[in-house]
Amino acid sequence: MASFADILEECAAAAGIVLTAEQIAQFARYNEMLVERNAHVNLTALTAPEDVAVKHIIDSLTAYDASLFGAAHTLIDVGTGAGLPGIPLAVYAPHLRVTLMDALQKRVRFLTDVTAAMGLTNTRCIHARAEEAARQKEHRGRYDIAVSRAVARLPVLLEYTMPLVRTGGTVLALKGRAYAEEMAEGERAAAILGGGAIAARPVQLPGRTDVRAILSVRKERPTPKAYPRRPGRAEQKPLP
Repeated sequence: MASFADILEECAAAAGIVLTAEQIAQFARYNEMLVERNAHVNLTALTAPEDVAVKHIIDSLTAYDASLFGAAHTLIDVGTGAGLPGIPLAVYAPHLRVTLMDALQKRVRFLTDVTAAMGLTNTRCIHARAEEAARQKEHRGRYDIAVSRAVARLPVLLEYTMPLVRTGGTVLALKGRAYAEEMAEGERAAAILGGGAIAARPVQLPGRTDVRAILSVRKERPTPKAYPRRPGRAEQKPLP
């Protein structure tokens, strides 16, 4: 049976992603700890080696765009869960200072442990809700990139993430087959929150036929102080 490292290396090559031996070793450690901790903490439903390699790590790395990430210094992963896509991006772009934010303390403990075990020195793990963090001086308007995967529909997600990025920064949302529908849903919210037009970059995972895309919104002006609304309000009544 092929090792996780071999599976990841093969899948990355198929996706056109070049990983160093050190990065593959870091991801192998991530996989080991993810599977081990998932027996006690609900981190993911997908723990088979190929699923972790493709649906977690490679999928996360599809968010990387050299023209955007090369000039960025700070990134926040909102609702990071098991550290996706933030941890793979921190490994792949070590010049970034990556903040992994989640509302569940058990997940944050896993993130703290796994990033330490991987030897990542460019990450920090914080326990917070986006609606609260985005009203704090430490976080509001402080990031070049905000990224999120499998957290909420786009109008809600933009209310969580847009206040966190600086003017000129970018929100990235990793989305599945309904991405075009979500783009249409999110247009008004993007405008209200200070964003420009929503762009889509379709991506293909190796060995998979499902449709996926990276949605991006550039922040063109400050987000009004009224946003984000109090916890739960965005889900109850998304911006039109």
